[in-house]
Amino acid sequence: MSVIIGMDPHKRSATIEVVDERARVLAVGRYGTDKAGYAEMLAAGRKYADRVWAVEGCNGIGKHIAHRLLHDGEAVLDVPAKLSAQVRVFATGNGRKTDPVDAHSVAMVALRTPNLVRVQLDPGLQVMGMLVDRRDELGRARTQTVNRLHRLLLELFPGGAKQFLSARQARALIATIKPRDIVGKTRRRLAVELIGELEGIDKKIKTAEKDLKELVVARGSTLMDLHGIGPSGAARLLADVGDIRRFADRDRFASWNGTAPLDASSGDQKRHRLSRAGNRRINRTLHIMAVVQLRNRTEGRAYFDLKKTSGKTSMEAMRALKRRLSNVVYARMVADQKRRQAADPGGQSGTTLLSSVTDLTPEIGPSDKPLPRPATSKPKPALRAVS
Repeated sequence: MSVIIGMDPHKRSATIEVVDERARVLAVGRYGTDKAGYAEMLAAGRKYADRVWAVEGCNGIGKHIAHRLLHDGEAVLDVPAKLSAQVRVFATGNGRKTDPVDAHSVAMVALRTPNLVRVQLDPGLQVMGMLVDRRDELGRARTQTVNRLHRLLLELFPGGAKQFLSARQARALIATIKPRDIVGKTRRRLAVELIGELEGIDKKIKTAEKDLKELVVARGSTLMDLHGIGPSGAARLLADVGDIRRFADRDRFASWNGTAPLDASSGDQKRHRLSRAGNRRINRTLHIMAVVQLRNRTEGRAYFDLKKTSGKTSMEAMRALKRRLSNVVYARMVADQKRRQAADPGGQSGTTLLSSVTDLTPEIGPSDKPLPRPATSKPKPALRAVS
């Protein structure tokens, strides 16, 4: 008899509930996530021959324990938190939230929901994800350091320094002033220290960009050929998306990354609003891509201007451009996947339900679905891709 082991994971503990295919509860337990507690939990689960572990949030708090289960040869399903929350709300108990209730909700989702993503480990994507996270951290650290440096330079120089300031420019500027009072000398010393920190961060960013570029190229991706996508953007797309075949079409991909508008129509009034759901990191990557295209004479700029000419506001035109770029990225990733599959004799065609444990399950709710295509028997005219 096959069983589902639903898990509510935490940093130092995990609560599991074992249910059979008829939703009968076979066992419940709470275990620590240290070495001894994990071994005890694994032994409790291995009492059932045909088993599948269902872990909530394999990209979040459940990531560490999902990885351990995979390393031990267990089958793991990624259960989105929003699905288990829906089960908990509609269950008896007035939506009470406890660890056993959460574990039961996760098990019920895994039992009743078809096509949940099965988690797998891709070392290349894991390394890429860690490095692009580090690159983002360095970017935030650089912004904070530059802001602190600007504050000190404003007190040292009337009007301060220019907005976009490099470490070399800051060092040349600070060399032109020699304060004589103790306050000014202290400010100058702190500014010199910040310049040194900025130089160190810039060096680390350069190294990270080089490593990411090598990883993206080694994976056979051509995302960097698209205007507005650099090494960090391509790595973010590859790491968070994993296998692009898990999306049935470009509309599902757009809904997952938050570029598909939400239908907010009422009666005869037809309108749509901005989606704030989806993967915000991928949404940010597409936004940066759109901004870069708008700064240059590209097809993206021409598409944006065309939307403005048709009566849309700048914000509406930007949203339309991001939606269009989502389609372009999806098409490029599908083409890269097919090319890798053709080059790999052992590859198999068709869709897959495998996740790289790098992002949430692409579960599409009823309010997040993309707009339906117009009902027409005539073929849609081909649109030029934005590159």
